[in-house]
Amino acid sequence: MSDALSPEAVHLGLDLGTQSARAVAVDGTGRLLAAASRPLTGHRDGVRHEQDPEQWWSALAAACREALTGIDPRRVRGLAVDATSGTVLLADAQGRPLTPGLMYDDRRADAYTERVNTHGAPVWDKLGYRAMQPSWALPKLLWLLDDPTLPAGVRLLHQADLVTWRLAGHQVASDASHALKTGYDLIAERWPEGELDALGVPAELLPDVVRPGTVLGTVCAEAAESTGIPAGTLITAGMTDGCAAQIAAGALTPGSWNAVLGTTLVFKGASPHLVRDPGGVVYCHRGPGGTWLPGGASSSGAGILTHRFPSAGPAGLDALTARAAATGSTAVVYPLAGSGGERFPFRAPEAESFVLGEPAGDAEEFHACLLGVALLERLCFDYLDHLGAPVDGPLTFTGGGARNRYWAQLRADVLGRPARLPEQAESALGMAVLAATASGATLKEAAGAMVRLREELRPDPARTARLLPVYLDFVDALVRRGWLAPAVADHARGKARQ
Repeated sequence: MSDALSPEAVHLGLDLGTQSARAVAVDGTGRLLAAASRPLTGHRDGVRHEQDPEQWWSALAAACREALTGIDPRRVRGLAVDATSGTVLLADAQGRPLTPGLMYDDRRADAYTERVNTHGAPVWDKLGYRAMQPSWALPKLLWLLDDPTLPAGVRLLHQADLVTWRLAGHQVASDASHALKTGYDLIAERWPEGELDALGVPAELLPDVVRPGTVLGTVCAEAAESTGIPAGTLITAGMTDGCAAQIAAGALTPGSWNAVLGTTLVFKGASPHLVRDPGGVVYCHRGPGGTWLPGGASSSGAGILTHRFPSAGPAGLDALTARAAATGSTAVVYPLAGSGGERFPFRAPEAESFVLGEPAGDAEEFHACLLGVALLERLCFDYLDHLGAPVDGPLTFTGGGARNRYWAQLRADVLGRPARLPEQAESALGMAVLAATASGATLKEAAGAMVRLREELRPDPARTARLLPVYLDFVDALVRRGWLAPAVADHARGKARQ
């Protein structure tokens, strides 16, 4: 019998974020043995956002060496890698980068998006997201391919692909999670060759693709020397960072959801079926074991606090929370974290922050921001329910905003449902859990053994009832502005009456 979930087994989770590369070593019971990270730097210029792909490898290799210091190499079983969704580059036949890494939020390919959506419309519609955005990988690939100086034999790599190539010593398959925004057909489980050919994308440019959790190969001797990871360690196909965080939260059974509150609010759930969205703001990854992972990413979230209270700092935000909690205010700030409008639970490029009520002083304004996020979160769930996504399973709160205890309780109260707070919910942990499946455990077994909960918040029914009219006023305000479809608003009102 495999010892994958024993204290003796060590699984590695490697995470490439926007600001850092991180490695964690976790045993089969979920105990964090070691963690290390190295910073990543990027370059922003208007709509452009780039990073040096070589830095991804050097930073991750250094983090691995530190994390593995003092760990018996014989205990290390496997690893998996996550990265940002939609980040791509071109490389030569030896895996050497030919271009910078175009990051997940790079929008330089805006002029290519209409062509992508014209030629790919039947596939994108079948997959449920209907249309690609300029920041998705396929429009960016077309922009890269317009360079006439590119040599023959170039390869498309997603961010994680560069790392797995270096680890194995040769190119290995990409995973379907990272390939989604490049147009991979998750239903047929193949590249849509006709559509891509019409767009001028050569088939030989594209990597092979496998499901997350598939063993890709083993760590080669050269990579072992660079990273400290023992040669022969199993390399498992990973997922994007949002999906990795979902695994770390244990939100894997149908109807379960992980709400990640960072600068923006991101939802990831589990469904037995593909969720199709006529509005195009929800899209599905395919999870290990044949499940579907619907999700959406708002442009609103905790970033509103940085915008409205730029000089507060962590201590100041804690003090504001304490004062806000004492106000009992029901004023609301629509919590857009930046410019560019809203993208979930509705798409409104013209949307901007607004205030309902008249908050008196900074404490009430701060509370209005917290409440605004909680109300938007409830609307996100109502929208998902409107689409037919299962939403009645366990709910987990993760992200930096979940560390604010008052805010987390307020969110549970507005939703009127319990919320779990895990001990660890970072993407790297999710990859360690996925890596454990290469050693004989199912993902359900691995998550059950390795994901630990810190606390469960129970909603206050009286507070839920008191805030319900505030939520309905919030919904009405969005309809008046023309941002929220009346049918969605009617569904939200109907749910409120249940």
